[in-house]
Amino acid sequence: MIRRKTTAVTICIVLLTLVLTVLYNNYVVRKSNIEQIPTITTKDMKLISSTFEQDKLIPSEFTCDGAGTNPALSWSDVPDKALSLALIMDDPDVPTSIKPDGMFVHWVVFNIDPSAQGIPLAVSARSTLEGTQGSNGAGSQGYIGPCPPDREHRYFFKLYALDQKLNLPAGASKTDVEEKMTGHILETAELMGRYDRISRQK
Repeated sequence: MIRRKTTAVTICIVLLTLVLTVLYNNYVVRKSNIEQIPTITTKDMKLISSTFEQDKLIPSEFTCDGAGTNPALSWSDVPDKALSLALIMDDPDVPTSIKPDGMFVHWVVFNIDPSAQGIPLAVSARSTLEGTQGSNGAGSQGYIGPCPPDREHRYFFKLYALDQKLNLPAGASKTDVEEKMTGHILETAELMGRYDRISRQK
């Protein structure tokens, strides 16, 4: 009886040893394979403005209550593989009685050189140095400033790093740009500002 127990224990030990040996060898192989894969370090692309901070009020200078020129924007940590950048600014807080989808497009720029570090203040709608100007919600090209009709709205500036240039003409719509970007976005960055009409702030 004792011999049977001893034999059973011995068999269990042998089997356990074999299992541990197999697991260890598999671990060594997997570790070796993992170490052969080059490590890719990515950084989050950042988008900021010198004229307002994230989730803060956009100065009236850049709205329909002021000159209506675009604020200066700058970005960093663009992926090395980016071949172009695209920028879209829109307002998702429009009353559906005015726009059924509740969205108004304020600015579309695409095919921005990935080596660029931003867009300066008050860019002309005809300028091509900062990329190709698309059409805004008013049907014109270039930036159109915030002008909320009812209350405070949010304005989203969205920057896209793309692995290709977009084969689109000047004046392309936001929808056209988004369709062409599908499957080619490497990274995104976002900046949101808020605004309410001065006439209602007094």
